[in-house]
Amino acid sequence: MSQLWNASRLAGNPNTVVPGETMTEVFWNAVNQRGPRLMMREKKLGIWRGWTWDEAGEAVRQLAMGLAANGFQVGECASILSNTRLEWVLADLAVLSAGGVSNGIYPTDAASQVQYLCEDSSTTVLFVEDEEQLDKALMARAQLPLLKLIVVMDMEGLTRYADPMVISLDQLRSHGAAHDAEQVGVFERLRQSRQPQDLAILIYTSGTTGKPKGAMHSHAALVYTMRGYNQVIYQDETDERMLFLPLCHVAERMGGQYFSIYTGTVFNFVENPDTVPENVREIAPTTFTAVPRVWEKFYSAVTIAIAEAGAFQQWAYRVSIGIGYAVSERVLAKRPVPLWLKAAFHMANGLALNNVRRMMGVQRARILVTGAAPISPDLVRWYLALGLPMLEVWGQTESCGASTAMPVSQIKPGSIGLACPFNEVKVDPQTQELLIRGPNVFMGYLNQPEKTAETIDAEGWLHTGDVGSMDAEGFFRITDRMKDIIITAGGKNITPSEWENELKFSPFVTDAVVIGDRRAYLSVIIMIDLENVEKFAQDRDVPFSNYASLTRAPEVQSLIQAEIDKVNTKFARVEQIKQFRLLDTQLTAEDDELTPTMKLKRKFVEQKYSELIESMYRH
Repeated sequence: MSQLWNASRLAGNPNTVVPGETMTEVFWNAVNQRGPRLMMREKKLGIWRGWTWDEAGEAVRQLAMGLAANGFQVGECASILSNTRLEWVLADLAVLSAGGVSNGIYPTDAASQVQYLCEDSSTTVLFVEDEEQLDKALMARAQLPLLKLIVVMDMEGLTRYADPMVISLDQLRSHGAAHDAEQVGVFERLRQSRQPQDLAILIYTSGTTGKPKGAMHSHAALVYTMRGYNQVIYQDETDERMLFLPLCHVAERMGGQYFSIYTGTVFNFVENPDTVPENVREIAPTTFTAVPRVWEKFYSAVTIAIAEAGAFQQWAYRVSIGIGYAVSERVLAKRPVPLWLKAAFHMANGLALNNVRRMMGVQRARILVTGAAPISPDLVRWYLALGLPMLEVWGQTESCGASTAMPVSQIKPGSIGLACPFNEVKVDPQTQELLIRGPNVFMGYLNQPEKTAETIDAEGWLHTGDVGSMDAEGFFRITDRMKDIIITAGGKNITPSEWENELKFSPFVTDAVVIGDRRAYLSVIIMIDLENVEKFAQDRDVPFSNYASLTRAPEVQSLIQAEIDKVNTKFARVEQIKQFRLLDTQLTAEDDELTPTMKLKRKFVEQKYSELIESMYRH
């Protein structure tokens, strides 16, 4: 793959980077090894501030002792209700260092959900981000008799607030520093109190079907998986990455926070979820993990920018990306790239491709990783044409994150790669369900032994609910979720995600849900990309007053129909979309229709928009 990138710089590293058999041991050994070196950065008030390993260690120690000073006991659970920020990491490591169990709660969760998660996990300490999240905690606490303390990270607007149960993060640190000075030796005892087999963290599933379930992961599983990641995708202290996905989701918790702690990779926090495009250009990460929604958004932004550029810029991009495709196609086919084409690719970089990468903030990226949802193979090919290896990984909360990964030396768009060397993956011969087995598989669901027994069989295989296949070379491919496969009235099995991924490649479409189970034909519910469709309408003087009126404009309806027509040509007649409807409400992470990784919830959409769906089947 050296024609496009340095494969040797990406190959896995099987060596142990930091010793330790619990996450707590790994972190403190890393602090001892790296001390004054840079660990992480955050941006506040427009200025980037770095934290060394020593500074982080001091903060974590004081917070852990602050928990102990306030009655937190070994084995108890503390929950963190916050967006991804530096204090989230400090709180998480402090809970583990105090011998506790750490649980994350999505900041978009309502007060009733916060109550359920704290009740189910027996939370005794709740960290909250700010005044907004504190309000949820206060609404829930009357039903939480075990809750002893609420710790607020950002006290803006709360300086005059007084409540005996509520303290600031700084106050918790002060309590800890004083307690540490008085209780010599207590901290060492606390941080060594947990064994590898003990419960370390809870990660709750999104609960698209029923109440969320708390997946239990031991220290041993976290350390084992973290080290396993380094066998697959190499990173070290010279790398930088960006943390912006929810830290209560397994992808960022394992692949971002813990993996970076293990490898010494500097991690940078975005200012807030809305500043990701700006912050990524400032950080220019060398390793970048994101969900397909982010990669689609970058592609859309480039597509629209090129459409608005001058004739020369459009020509330069068209020629350059064409050369990139020619090189990447040969590399994917394992064919040699001739010298003249290598020279042409070098020219294409200078002509346009370098600027495209810089526009997205990935000019320093050695590797891009995508996961948590299916991605269009065409999108992977586009990034490859830019000279950026995009590797798809697959796994789930219950497998502690990635269980398959694409090898950089043999990228196959449309595949989720080979089984990671630290676990087994196979296809059930009867159901075609993908199964996972290994030390990375979770301990079970908290308080739900029946659900655990349904998920892990007698031979230790984790039943993922994903239907797929494996080719002769061992590469796996996801067909769809077992529960999402559509069987039409004519008996035809349809995998909706394949069609949806093709449509999401359009810069005008953010998400889509294909409908058609037990129906005569397929239809689709679409969420438009507001920024790009709005620009389309403005350029053509299409009148609209708000989001809803934009979706109803005949020109916009025709635009989306044209995008559907393009995709329909790739499928057999029975798999083509006959009708569509546009959601007339702009959805955000606050809405129930979206998962924390910004995917439309299929079953929820089918229920909430049942009347809209039925309108597509009336004759």
